[in-house]
Amino acid sequence: MNAGMQPRFRDKWNQFWFEPRTAHTLAVIRAFTGAMMAYMHAVWLMRIGDFFGPAALVSRETIQLVHQADFRWSYLWYIDSIPFLIFHELLGVLSGIAFSLGLLVRITGPLAWFLTLMVCHRATGYLFGLDQVVMMLSLYLLVANSSGIWSIDRWLQSRLAIGNATNQRFQWLLQKAGPSEWNTIATRLMQFHLCVVYLFGGIGKLRGEMWWDGSAMWFAFASYEYQSMDATWLGRFPLLLALVTHGTLIWEVFYCALIWPRWSRYWFLAAALIVHSGIAMFMGMITFGFMMIVANMAFLDPDVMLRICQVFQRWRGQASSNTGPQNAPARP
Repeated sequence: MNAGMQPRFRDKWNQFWFEPRTAHTLAVIRAFTGAMMAYMHAVWLMRIGDFFGPAALVSRETIQLVHQADFRWSYLWYIDSIPFLIFHELLGVLSGIAFSLGLLVRITGPLAWFLTLMVCHRATGYLFGLDQVVMMLSLYLLVANSSGIWSIDRWLQSRLAIGNATNQRFQWLLQKAGPSEWNTIATRLMQFHLCVVYLFGGIGKLRGEMWWDGSAMWFAFASYEYQSMDATWLGRFPLLLALVTHGTLIWEVFYCALIWPRWSRYWFLAAALIVHSGIAMFMGMITFGFMMIVANMAFLDPDVMLRICQVFQRWRGQASSNTGPQNAPARP
């Protein structure tokens, strides 16, 4: 590499990782991720005796035996008090809601992540892709200034900015507004993690004969274990099923390469929307499919996310105006 190329490569590298960007995309991801964390703790709370405590379906000894060769630990292994476990899950629900709304994210973000991690390490045998995706997104959101826009923290920051010197002491609790290099770092970590997930998922599928002969999607639709909507009628169209099977495989294997160029990015994001919407509708994994769509939002530039939200706000405003007083019947 000649001397002229080295500075250009360094500049491109620094721009890729550290060029400040706004938090519009990450704010949307934070809102959905925090809400899903609250939902997960609410589900665990509803069957608290089955997941935790002395009568749990998977005992503490079993979990410790499973994880004796790796580093996983949770203080919930040693706690059998049902009142404490109920408090733990209620705190998880509240911290998840606060994180979603962008309230004191410097505190509620790490708290929601840690409480969820402790449950995940205790609930071995009950975890699915949803839990892993939520933990991945929430971890990288801790790096970002995701509450710099569209958050309660942003509102509080605007109020404290005009306050007295005493109010200024609390500014450290609030993330800074405006572009930040930490938003870029968090976004890149999400993007690379997602590429690794899809790449190894695709490689794993390549080891199965059904993905080569085109029958994998048929067996997915016909499986009663996951079936939430009867799609067995697709069996009358084997060619279509084969095309969907091979198309899904190609998309997953090449996602890590073709998601980056702008000319192919939105095609692959559209395919991700179709694939994960299909998983949500036909395979009963609504929350997992939804959160994978949220994870793919990491590839939307902040200005694109801002335009999408503006279009949604205009549509919502028009819908409200169409049902407003002008359409109400006149008073007698």
